[in-house]
Amino acid sequence: MIYLDNSATTKPDKVAADKVYEMLTESFGNPSSFHRAGLDANAEIRHAREVIAKSLSAENEEIYFTSGGTEANNLAIFGAAEAKKRLGKRIVTTAIEHESVLEAVNELEKQGFEVIRLIPDASGNISEEQIFEAVNADTILVSIMYVNNEVGSILPIECVRKAVTKAGAPALIHFDCVQAYGKLNIKPKKLGADLVTVSAHKVHAPKGVGALYIKKGTRIVPRTYGGAQESKIRPGTEAAPLIAGFGKAVEIAPPIKEQREKIKALKEYAVNKLLEIDGIRINSPENASDYIINFYVPTFMTSQTLVQHLSSKYGICISSGSACAKGKKSHVLTAMRLPDKVIEHSVRVSFSRNSTKEDIDALIKALSETVKQYPI
Repeated sequence: MIYLDNSATTKPDKVAADKVYEMLTESFGNPSSFHRAGLDANAEIRHAREVIAKSLSAENEEIYFTSGGTEANNLAIFGAAEAKKRLGKRIVTTAIEHESVLEAVNELEKQGFEVIRLIPDASGNISEEQIFEAVNADTILVSIMYVNNEVGSILPIECVRKAVTKAGAPALIHFDCVQAYGKLNIKPKKLGADLVTVSAHKVHAPKGVGALYIKKGTRIVPRTYGGAQESKIRPGTEAAPLIAGFGKAVEIAPPIKEQREKIKALKEYAVNKLLEIDGIRINSPENASDYIINFYVPTFMTSQTLVQHLSSKYGICISSGSACAKGKKSHVLTAMRLPDKVIEHSVRVSFSRNSTKEDIDALIKALSETVKQYPI
């Protein structure tokens, strides 16, 4: 199998998987118990929290474990809105956010909040000017992703704090960094963030765990109630095996700069090869993440059909867009105002440190044969 769908999920590193197994079979105690088994499990969680915090240049107590990016995004958005609702009603986000942000703000809009959704240009970029224009004194939350999961746009989140300060807004600032974590250097304090979402299974760790950075002193309202776990922000028995596996994957990851140099070269190679196929068009902007390429394929197959064809005939795994969209028409490409013909025939390739030139060569061969055999 040739796997090029790493924005959907990455293959867990063996060391991380072994850590999960060790926790399930040896350190299996409830982390809240005071006997040895519980204390051992609790120690593993504390270590993982320290590792994740260090990766974000944050303090240990600013890291709260969740079941993944979706829960962390919901906790941040609903928690911030509830905490700030008496100070204003405006929420600023973009039209190209992940579904877990889009659906959350849609629900808040039904509850009476004013939601401003910034529209990207035809390349998928959002400008600083748009952010400054959207944030006003009534803004209580700005929630913007760092890297778009479908086309790889890198959004100008560095200007958000300046926009909030200039407007005199009481807003909390939330960045969905799921596609950026482990690929770009993320320092929430330097970025001016109050809340930052990261996810484990995008960085060669197990599924079912993520984390929300909450800046010390920032108040959000919990979504669930129960025990004292995660300082009551996210109560419930912690998934210690998954958390430990998350920490281990981050701990053993190679330096970000080293990874980026390899992936940048791989992306350049892939783009050049793709453009040698007559009719292929790159949808991702030139300044996109090196880990993602979204492109139009001139075949009569729709994107979903093409994904299935490449998988069944060639053993190549790519994507037709966000895995969480479950095959629905891409809201990102729609927001970019691309023609329906392009949207319906576009796919995404996404890399990890395991990706190789041989993978790209196999993809190019398969696409070349498919375009010739099934022209549009």
